[in-house]
Amino acid sequence: MNSFGRIFRIQILGESHGPLVGAVIDGCPPGVPLAPSDLECDLARRRAGSGGTTTRREADVPEILSGLFGGFTTGAPILVAVRNADTRSADYERFREVPRPGHADFSAGRKFGGYADLRGSGHFSGRLTVGLVAAGAVAKKLLPELEFATRIVEAGGRTDVEAAVAEAAAAGDSTGALVELRVSGLPPGLGEPWFDTLESLAAHAFFAVPGVRGVEFGDGFRAARMRGSEHNDPFVDAAGRTSRNGAGGVNGGISNGNELVARVAMKPASSIALPQETFDFGTGAMGTLEIGGRHDACIALRGAVALEAALAVVLADLALVARAAAPFAPFATAAAPGPDTRAGGAE
Repeated sequence: MNSFGRIFRIQILGESHGPLVGAVIDGCPPGVPLAPSDLECDLARRRAGSGGTTTRREADVPEILSGLFGGFTTGAPILVAVRNADTRSADYERFREVPRPGHADFSAGRKFGGYADLRGSGHFSGRLTVGLVAAGAVAKKLLPELEFATRIVEAGGRTDVEAAVAEAAAAGDSTGALVELRVSGLPPGLGEPWFDTLESLAAHAFFAVPGVRGVEFGDGFRAARMRGSEHNDPFVDAAGRTSRNGAGGVNGGISNGNELVARVAMKPASSIALPQETFDFGTGAMGTLEIGGRHDACIALRGAVALEAALAVVLADLALVARAAAPFAPFATAAAPGPDTRAGGAE
């Protein structure tokens, strides 16, 4: 459904053209300093405005409506809401009869019996990554030891990302991209063997971001072309550092203390201006679809921070799981709460 996590658990809510989008975050420990301004930096990275992004303009001002008192988390569920304003729902009416190729219009219509909100793609829109980004910003508050570095390493198979996006946009088309995420400061011991490996949980969260088509860690798919003598990665010191970090910071599903390295492939946006021949369910025949509206030429431009947020949510959850399993916890994850000196009583 729409929830993820074992202890640090999030739920994404809203629709693209509904009143708001956001997230409910449950399991955040009490005593963590938090303010709406703590979310602003990552929300700004997701905001439209640069070349190759939609002309839809949203202020994305976060409101923390619960789980916060006196500037600290209370331990109760945190509700973060962001209001929608700049909507043009009429652009999407035709997709009821002519679903966009590559989009969720058809599958969502079948799954929900025609009741799915198609305005701005509804609950399937990349607009909902606002909630994920907000949740990721909260997760990072639990992980002060970690440093996240995320960048787009190529678009359309080219390292000149800006040029590739500009050319696709000028042609009325879109382009895919490859996003690289690195996390340093991660201690050894996070993750489980088999079904809750660090990689499997991260991949699970990555694939929640619309448009993700592939995930790899360390050597990734190159490992299929390597021999063991090339792929094996000798340790070089007592801290567990390896010679080249070919495993991307994970062995046996568990962090090994090296930098976590993941790469995520994102597809080209499905909504493009070029005419497309596709089936018209209204007429029962093939027809031409021309998509108007406002769309990104490269969804990775704003999706990269959503991927980073998804990874932060996974790491915060794993850190809290490890903390619950003390004395083997790799590190404590929350600020130690001070004494409650506030006046008040039960109601």
